[in-house]
Amino acid sequence: MLEEVERWLAARSWSAADRPLHRLLAAKRATGQTVSVVLPALNEEETVGEIVTTIRRDLMCEAPLVDEVVVVDSASTDRTAQVAARAGARVVHRDEILPRVPAVPGKGEVLWRSLLVTRGDIVCFVDADLRDFSPDFVSGTVGPLLTDPGVDLVKAMYDRPLGAADGQGGRVTELMARPLLNMHWPRLAGFVQPLGGEYAARRALLERLPFPVGYGVELGMLVDALHLVGLDALAQVDVGVRRHRHQDGRALGRMSAAIYRTAQLRLTRGHLVRPVLTQFERGEDGFEPRTFPVDTEERPPMIEIPEYAERRVA
Repeated sequence: MLEEVERWLAARSWSAADRPLHRLLAAKRATGQTVSVVLPALNEEETVGEIVTTIRRDLMCEAPLVDEVVVVDSASTDRTAQVAARAGARVVHRDEILPRVPAVPGKGEVLWRSLLVTRGDIVCFVDADLRDFSPDFVSGTVGPLLTDPGVDLVKAMYDRPLGAADGQGGRVTELMARPLLNMHWPRLAGFVQPLGGEYAARRALLERLPFPVGYGVELGMLVDALHLVGLDALAQVDVGVRRHRHQDGRALGRMSAAIYRTAQLRLTRGHLVRPVLTQFERGEDGFEPRTFPVDTEERPPMIEIPEYAERRVA
């Protein structure tokens, strides 16, 4: 590990307990900063309601840390939108945001569009499939942004149990993302959960970043933020344990392909000749190929979108 990264780990890795809630509230009052929480959601009716309820109860009603909770529904076919709204979130459907630009499937697409329907100076992203949700996922990641003007982006770090096995989650992180970062962007090797979906950043940074439309958004955001603001403006906070719905091996393969594509694009800005991934499933006549497209599209920095610029002036 680079000496620079060792120093960064000591200076920019914290625990959520390092910044008690009363300290965050005092910093929020003193700086006047506002906080938006965004949950990208696709068919998460089982978990989204509890997450929204916890944030509103603990971080809006009991302690006024969060100013708005927005669930961006990514064309769910279940009751995600209704459950989220009943819990108190403002629900916005992905296709209603920036309708002149046709939406494409993908998590990054939803995160990018969320910048147009939120107002916070600090934007905190939280995956909508978390179980046993703790408000530390929000207060822990926004804390350094409220108290340290030198920090621009904060990732949550945590243990990720896989079923009954401790520490076995994050398979794509260990098999794809961590090797890529260590080999090509070694200054980012200190991030415990580089692909984690829980993180917060200043709007002033997010609006200047391109957003890969799919699963490569977290890796792309880290790499681009490193080049834009430098390592010392990035940080991570330990929030305990993350439990969520796990994907099967084939889904993880598709995620890995999208992440590799995101890395490849940033390494060369070249042309990937065949951006597809073929996987195999056993059928009646043996193994059958299934070919899937790999996310290749990226959205430009939001600050370049006329509708966003008009809103900034208003």
